[in-house]
Amino acid sequence: MDGVTSSEWDGRPLTGRLLLATPEIGGGIFHRSVVLVLHHDDGGAQGVVVNRPLEATVDAVLPGWQGLLTEPGNLFQGGPVSLDSALGLVTVPGPNDAPVGVKRLFGRVGVIDLDTPPELVETGLAGMRVFAGYAGWSAGQLEGEVRTGSWWVVDTEGRDAFSDQPSQLWRSVLRRQGEPLAWVATYPDDPDLN
Repeated sequence: MDGVTSSEWDGRPLTGRLLLATPEIGGGIFHRSVVLVLHHDDGGAQGVVVNRPLEATVDAVLPGWQGLLTEPGNLFQGGPVSLDSALGLVTVPGPNDAPVGVKRLFGRVGVIDLDTPPELVETGLAGMRVFAGYAGWSAGQLEGEVRTGSWWVVDTEGRDAFSDQPSQLWRSVLRRQGEPLAWVATYPDDPDLN
């Protein structure tokens, strides 16, 4: 399924899909954000903003994990909820069992228990990011935001969540969508300057 607008979304769960902030979201953490939905059901949804690297290194808050991170090796702001907690997102190679401490969520993507000793998982990961906080929606909230045009729903590809150019992710994901959604990739930060 290509990117869909609010009028095209069929209401199916969004787990494993990307949410792209529409220009309707003008500021804050969600401005031009790309959110990977980790879980979505009738009770609500959780995800992480995958294009907001922070200046801090992961070693500053979780010693021992820095060497396992996908570039850039920064801590990312995963959303506005629970900024004092850390979430480890990983990708595991192939269909084999996930390493100790990893819970697969969908496909090759999983979350890792950051209390696991890093040396137990270092050979079993193909990518890793650590997020401060997450994005969360109560029952029906995300569905309402999609229907009112705050988010476009698109399929994720390969390493979107582990892009080595996270600041360009919003535009690059839009560019690969069909028209007319691809046109939005060139939407100016300030439409008054257009």
